[in-house]
Amino acid sequence: MAITKIHPITTTLSKALDYIQAPDKTDEKLLISGYACTPSVAVFQFNQIKEKADKKNGSLAQHLIQSFAPGEVDFETAHSIGIELADRILKGRFQYVIATHIDKGHIHNHLIWNSVSFKDHKKYHSTPNSYYYIQRTSDIICKDNGLSIIDKPKERGKSHYEHLLDKRGQSWKSKLRQTIDLCILKARNWDEFLILMDKEKYEIKHGKHISFRAEGKERFTRSKTLGEKYTEDNIRKRIAGEAVQNGAANSDIGRNLIIDIENNIKVKQSVLG
Repeated sequence: MAITKIHPITTTLSKALDYIQAPDKTDEKLLISGYACTPSVAVFQFNQIKEKADKKNGSLAQHLIQSFAPGEVDFETAHSIGIELADRILKGRFQYVIATHIDKGHIHNHLIWNSVSFKDHKKYHSTPNSYYYIQRTSDIICKDNGLSIIDKPKERGKSHYEHLLDKRGQSWKSKLRQTIDLCILKARNWDEFLILMDKEKYEIKHGKHISFRAEGKERFTRSKTLGEKYTEDNIRKRIAGEAVQNGAANSDIGRNLIIDIENNIKVKQSVLG
């Protein structure tokens, strides 16, 4: 069965919609569908509803990712499953755009829907119960289509071998830290950071603690296990150019230099932007 993850879009809705509709990811846009909107101008149509409802504050949309096990579903079936999931959970109340990405080792759907209903002008509220309903509905649809169960992995401690690799900067956790650092440098906000991490072929799981999984890896890694700089709160602060407490483990020259570079770039971005 598919694994789902969801997060609100609070800024850069247009960038998120452009990203999920990229031709090289969606078989030249053949794997894109929209409900109560035209995908190419969805951001304008989403905003029309918000203006009519006088609800322009808060989240702009919800972004759901539905990932399938490698090799067990074809493009069209994955897209059809995504549409069925969207129709069941949104019940015809919210505009949405769904795009099936086929450019990675696993097929996955991106579903973005308006935060305000075009039928009753009520906002969508994401809660643990609503997420449970989404995952359960996804499981039922996948089971009906004969798909297997993807077990949610458990976190494990760092092995002695990984400690040795980490000292040399060669472990997958070191690579994850480096990727996060680079994406922080490029991102102007949290949503853009998530898009950049996805482009670097990292799956993202949202929950009490944000987690990442590199392509080809079986398990997700909670960002907080990478060090104090990599908790979600501190990643957000670093994106905003705010100083964070480094701790003793991060006192080396190289990592402090990264922090200085980040803050200088953020200042330049705020001036140029």
